[in-house]
Amino acid sequence: MQKINRFVIVICSLLLSNTILAQVADSIPDTQIEPPEMVVEADTNIRKDTTNKFKRVKLDGIAAVVGDYVILESDIEKTLIDLKSQGASTEDITRCGLLGKLMEDRLYAHQAVQDSILVSDDEVNATGERQIQSLVQQIGSMEKVLRYYKKTDEASFRQELYKINKLRMLSEKMQQDIIAEIEITPEEVRQFFNKIPEDQRPVFGAELEIAQIVKQPKPTQTEVQAVIDKLNKIKADVEDNDASFSVKAILYSQGPTKSKGGLIEGITKSSGYVKEFKDVAFSLNEGEVSDPFETMFGYHIMYIEKIRGQERDVRHILIQPDISKKALENARMELDSIRQQIIDGKYTFAEAALNFSDEEETKFDGGVLRNPINFDSRFELTKMDPTLYNQVRNLKDDEISRPILEQDERGGGPSYKLLKVTNRYDEHVADFSKDYIKIQQLAKTEKQYNAIKKWMDKHIDDTYISVNESRRDCEFANNWVKE
Repeated sequence: MQKINRFVIVICSLLLSNTILAQVADSIPDTQIEPPEMVVEADTNIRKDTTNKFKRVKLDGIAAVVGDYVILESDIEKTLIDLKSQGASTEDITRCGLLGKLMEDRLYAHQAVQDSILVSDDEVNATGERQIQSLVQQIGSMEKVLRYYKKTDEASFRQELYKINKLRMLSEKMQQDIIAEIEITPEEVRQFFNKIPEDQRPVFGAELEIAQIVKQPKPTQTEVQAVIDKLNKIKADVEDNDASFSVKAILYSQGPTKSKGGLIEGITKSSGYVKEFKDVAFSLNEGEVSDPFETMFGYHIMYIEKIRGQERDVRHILIQPDISKKALENARMELDSIRQQIIDGKYTFAEAALNFSDEEETKFDGGVLRNPINFDSRFELTKMDPTLYNQVRNLKDDEISRPILEQDERGGGPSYKLLKVTNRYDEHVADFSKDYIKIQQLAKTEKQYNAIKKWMDKHIDDTYISVNESRRDCEFANNWVKE
């Protein structure tokens, strides 16, 4: 596989405004606890020069000031330590680069306040609570968490975590606001592509387009009623006998949150959960348990653990009705019949998907799968889900797989599916018509970079910024050391 050529490297480097590397921005943990502010004592040995002017005294420990924010040398060191502790590669990361990233974050946050971009206390506290619960789960107890971060009490730990999260969330909202309305027109995409020298155009790896037809066996009414009865019994035990909902979830739930006691934190009305699930979450009061309800994943009951403004922490128990061996075998046989009819020419694969597939997301698009990363129809071989890759790697052109049994990881129950590779794209130099979506994304990235760079230049000029003398030789991506 050839590496992406120099032009793509240039485009990636444009993201320096989002700074240093995506790895740095993504790897700085939400739970990073900054050290307490250093108390700087005045130097009593102040000397006068021959002109009777006092010489400036270096304030040890302060790396930079951006607006109302002070960045300490220890902040840089702590960030570097955190990156290393998480296993992130720090080979190409410098302290100057980290300082630039920290200064960018402070400038975003400072300007967000000036522009009245708000982050509610509920949002910040909810984020901190999720982080603390995650830390307790990983480390073992709140006492161990405090020892790990060298904190004396929980209140001061929460207060410091609040400050860190508030700054980060303000910074993120400001960045989103800068690029929120940026769109890219087809003409801009064309101009972007045409200005790339031919010998610097990106090389895209081998890709596949894949389509599928899915048969989802249905449970009998008796099997459904058995699940509803079981959920009602659990609900009654929680309400009447004060049984622990989280323990019940660990014992009985079949969903991916089973190990966490069914916990899902910070649900809002815009969260990406199915409508039925959110409708129940916002119809109950804190401490209430729902009646059994159905989603595409099975049958649930839900407990409202915490309400914070527009956010809710919930626990749920998901149970899927049993699917009989006979129902599964019928689904397999039906797909075998559909497969043969496609081979015989009675239907195209797309027509069969429309008429027979049980999967609503793909049936109206000829069964074509969408890449969850960018919603394109292509899957790059080196980045495909290993399970899907193994299912299609030996399929020849126009070949249709035999029925494949699959268990939905999200909790949707077993199903059978047919797969077909509808298109293959060998590794190739970028082609405007074939690779339009990828080129469009590169063009949009460049436009976003230009908007952020313009914003940065303006607000660096308008904001009080001071960089310590010891850091003025850094080669920053932005003009922090104003000339």
